[in-house]
Order: sequence, then structure tokens, then C-alpha cells
Amino acid sequence: MPKISPLSILPLSAVIRSLAINTISSSPLLLAPSLKIMTILAHSHNPILSPDRNPILRFLLKNTFYKQFCAGETHAEVQRTIRGIKDLGFQGVFLCYAREVEKSPGASVDVEKCLRDEVLPWAEGTLATVRLAEPGDFVCIKVTGAGSLALQALEKQGVCHATLKQAIDDICALGAKRGVKLAFDAEHAAVQPGIDLWTLKYMKRYNKPGKGGAVIYGTYQAYLKACPRVVANHMAMARKENFTLGVKLVRGAYMGSDPRELIHDTKRETDECYDGIAEALIRQRYNSVLQPAHHDHGEGEFPAVDLALAGHNLHSVRKAHAIRTEQAEKGEDRIELCYAQLQGMADEVSCELVAEGTQRARDALDSKTDIPRAYKYLTWGTTGECMKYLLRRAYENRDAVGRTREGRNEMGKELIRRVKGMFAWR
Repeated sequence: MPKISPLSILPLSAVIRSLAINTISSSPLLLAPSLKIMTILAHSHNPILSPDRNPILRFLLKNTFYKQFCAGETHAEVQRTIRGIKDLGFQGVFLCYAREVEKSPGASVDVEKCLRDEVLPWAEGTLATVRLAEPGDFVCIKVTGAGSLALQALEKQGVCHATLKQAIDDICALGAKRGVKLAFDAEHAAVQPGIDLWTLKYMKRYNKPGKGGAVIYGTYQAYLKACPRVVANHMAMARKENFTLGVKLVRGAYMGSDPRELIHDTKRETDECYDGIAEALIRQRYNSVLQPAHHDHGEGEFPAVDLALAGHNLHSVRKAHAIRTEQAEKGEDRIELCYAQLQGMADEVSCELVAEGTQRARDALDSKTDIPRAYKYLTWGTTGECMKYLLRRAYENRDAVGRTREGRNEMGKELIRRVKGMFAWR
């Protein structure tokens, strides 16, 4: 019996669109002008260049890049996208509200204006995102989307304004009530320590061991040299204060703006850091990459950890899944774990996980089978609100041109396979 292509679950329109966008992204000749145009659109205040005000521009973007990487502009569109993702076999989604606020460093802050124009719209949009998500889904919280007051508090690692604090309290409470998990997104190095402080505060409140797993997750960027130390410190705190550490592990998305000295010197070092942390957490055992914090007197004892492996590297995903399979076959305890890839990217990775999960669920006779749980990361908002997100995806494709070419080649093979199938060629 011929092996079924994992990409066969995708609709033909998605295959063609992915092939076209990956072709642009893997071609320096085509990508360079595309990046220039998208940079202008993402930062321009000219209404003619605003997708939300220019209907022709909106139509062109929404039916190409937006449709590839974003979930929808309205609640109905987002719900339709989520249903479509889950109908393909995905376990769930990571859903993120795209709103970002332009920030001027050093500018004075008008508190009332910031509350009215930045904090409250962000809070309403994020609460709406939690309501759009279903039990078992994740909602990603981008706290700098709340604007200048949030940025100011994060940079100083201080207490945030009461209205912003109440908004985050309400978001976390609603997520816990609805069975929706919340992941605080990683951001620029200047604000990340502040984000970590806020994240740990809510982990202590909501991530009680033995109560259905972690509700709150932090995001840890493996391209940062300090990542293993930060994870170890947070693990020591989780063990000492008896809460489950929620870890969303990524390679990182701010290489273009974070100070270069904070980042690993080579991609290989980043890969080793990512894979080493993932293996230690999955095996619940320290290793050469992730070692106990210096101030941890727990003698290497592991706290409860729930893990979301977010990444597009097929080798890393297969390595993690192999460990899980080995653990299942030996009857060993396994941590709560899922895999996630961005919508419109690394479908060859996501679809392999879905196909594997579907097959194993069909064939499983007992608990000695690990069934991988695949998620897709979706961003929603108006076309204009999503422009900065789309620009980051374009730069990410540029910086990972090898992976983009691989995705292009896989989509090309899938399209050829379908064309041959239409004519019954063998």
C-alpha cells in the first residue's frame, strides 16, 4: 500500500498559495522588493498605504499574505479558520490578537490617553480572543500591545498601572474559567525580564499541581545564551513555591533587534540549546545544557513542567517525538506536551505530526503509544493590524531560507502528486 503524503490533508488552494509564497521567500530577487514594500506598509501613516483604508490594497493583501498567515478579521472568520484547522486533524490552536501600538522611546506618557486609546482596546481584543478560543486551546498574550504604559512598566520592571493590572487579571481569570491556556509571548530583550516577572506571578496563582495542568505559560527563546539559566531559575522557583512551570520553547524571533552579544554565535549553538532544553524537560532530568540553578538546593529535583514545543525544525520535532515514543513503550511517566507551528509555515512538519497522531490513535491498543498533539499558531485582526506580524514572518522566511526552500520543494511535490492523480498517472 503506497504511503500517503502528510500534505494530502491540505486543501488545494492552501498548497498553491504556500508554493507561491515560499517561492517568493526563497528567491532573493523577489523577496528583497517584497520586504521593502511590506516595511513601508507596516509603518506608514499615509491612508493610501493603509490596508484598512485602501480597499484595493486590502483586497490584494488579504487574499495573499494575510490569508496565508492570519486567521481572519472578524469573529466569524476566525471561528471558521479554527474549525478548518481542527477538521484537518489538529488538536487545537494558539490564538493571538495582532494589535500593536507604535511606541516612541522617551516620549512623555499621557496616562488618560494611553488608557483610552491603548490599554482598553488591547484588553477588549484580548478578552475577545479568549472567548473565541475553545477549551484546550491557547491564547498568546503580547503585553506590549497594551501600549506605552505597559512598555514603561516592563522596562522598569515595576508595578503596572491599576487599569492594566486589572485587564491582565481579567484575561487570566477568563482563560482559567473557560479551560483556555494562556502563553505570555516573548518580546525584545529590553522588556523580557519584566514580562518574566509578570508571567511567574500568574503562574503562582493559576498553575496549581494536580489541577489539570498549567494554565499560564512563559515563552523561552533558545537563541539567547541566557535561556538555559533562565529556565533553570524558573524551575527552581516552581519547585520551591509548588507550582507547575508552563514552558513554551521557541528559537526566537527578535534577532534583528536584540543585542547581538546576547544571542548564540551560530545556528548550531541555538539548535543544541533548543534540543538540550527540550530533552531535559521531556526526560525530567538535567543534562549538559539545562543544569540546576546555582541557588537551587533541591539537589536536582524536577518541578512539575508542562511543555509546548514551538518550532519549525523537523529534526527537533522528530527527536522530541522519538523520546516520547521510547517513554511510552517503557511505561514511563510523561509530561504534558504539545507541538506548535505558525499558520502558513512548516506545514510539512505540522502535517507529519497530524498524520502520525491520526494513525497512532487509530492503531493504539493501550497506553504504551504516544499520540503527538499538533497545534497551529494563528494571529487575527484587521489586515492593517496584522501588517507588523506579516513583516516579521517575511523576515523570518528570509533568515531561514534553507527551510523555506524545503517547504517550497515539498509543496511543489505535493502539487505534482495531485496533478498526476487527476490524470490517474502512476
